[in-house]
Formats: sequence, structure tokens, C-alpha cells
Amino acid sequence: PSTPTMTSHKFCPDCGSPCESRVPDGDHKPRSVCTACEHIHYVNPNVVVGCIVEAGDQLLLAKRDIEPARGRWTFPAGYLECGESCADGAARETMEETEATVEDLGLFALLDIPHIAQVYGVYRARLISDHFAPTPESSEVRLVTMDEIPWDDLAFPSVATALRLYADDRAAGAFRTHTGIVEWTGEGSRFDLAQYRLRGHRAN
Repeated sequence: PSTPTMTSHKFCPDCGSPCESRVPDGDHKPRSVCTACEHIHYVNPNVVVGCIVEAGDQLLLAKRDIEPARGRWTFPAGYLECGESCADGAARETMEETEATVEDLGLFALLDIPHIAQVYGVYRARLISDHFAPTPESSEVRLVTMDEIPWDDLAFPSVATALRLYADDRAAGAFRTHTGIVEWTGEGSRFDLAQYRLRGHRAN
């Protein structure tokens, strides 16, 4: 798959003048450069963080009530905010999407998703209390056993990849930390989970 086309700036956020796309001196890629103040505006990948929430032998999943993938299942996750750590962001997203409070967060997987310019950090976390509930982002929240994970109805390839790695580790009786690239084949819909593979997988 080709590298994604990054959103460029039409106007400079600093001075309001028009920007043009060109390769700055000493660089190797086109950037948005202000035609007046010469400021170079970079567009970088987004960081997404989430939690595989454990409650004994069950996991906490949420059915999305917003697009994209509305009506499909996921573990709680979302974009990292400025000023927070990755673990704090994963705990916040869990609260916002499920009203669940978690602790003992440990990094489980760091997945690169180049075709949509995302880096996805997945944490294992422990559910503190019995409280969880639907939210404006989730129409349903529930605990499921491993056998009840809705594999054919998961929201995103990153979620499916992380949960399959989790299931493999759990079956083996030892959790590891995983890295790899979630790669789209370039065929069919980007929401067809069958069109993805995990490349360059490493586990420690």
C-alpha cells in the first residue's frame, strides 16, 4: 500500500499567509511551507492508546455508538491528548467509553499502522470495581470470556490483532510485549479485517 497523503496546511497557522508544498532545503519530503514567513509545518502520525481490561477470566468490551465502525465491538481506545502519558491516556479513554476505572496498566503491544499514519499503544489493565456502563460513545458495555469475543464483529484491524496476540499469550500461559506493523493488503475495504496481516512481529 502507498504511503498516506498527509493533510497539508493551505494557510500558515502562524501568520495566515498561503502555504505551498515543497521540499525544504536539507529535507527529502514535501512539506507545507509558508510563502511569507517560511515556517515549515510538519504533519506527524497520531498516537492511539487503549486498554485490554481484565476482570478475572473476562475482558471488558464496548460496542461503538459512533462512526467509524458504529455497532462493532472494541476494547476502549482513542487518541492520546497533549500533556498526558500513554498509560494515563489509555485509562482516560477507558473511563470515557465505559465508565470503568482501571489500574496496573502495563504495555502489551505497540503496533504501527502506516497506511493511516497511526501508532497504537495497547495496555493490559485490571478492572478496579464492578462498575461499567454505556456512554455517548458506546451503546453497550459488557464482560466477555475468551470464547465470547465477537471475532467477526470487531471494529478495527488493530483491535483484532491485539486481541489475537492476547489470546495466544493467554493460551500459552505467559504474556509478552509485542511489536509489529498492521499492514493492509491494499485490496477491498480498509474495514475488512481479513485484508490485514501483522508484519515484522516481535515478542519479548
